[in-house]
Amino acid sequence: MSVEQETENVEALRWFKSSYSGSGGGDCVEVAAGHGAVYVRDSKAAGGGRVLQVGRSEWAAFVSLAQG
Repeated sequence: MSVEQETENVEALRWFKSSYSGSGGGDCVEVAAGHGAVYVRDSKAAGGGRVLQVGRSEWAAFVSLAQG
């Protein structure tokens, strides 16, 4: 496993809210695709919250298992 310093500006990415997130302001997740990684954040803390960075192949495996 390797760890690299994040140089991508995550605020400049195009974020998508989960279709399972309701309009009532509950638990909402946003996802953005960047160069070589996928980013996940809590939409309620989008301006200054933490962002999870996941490799594209790991994200594809997660989505595959989640759909299965």
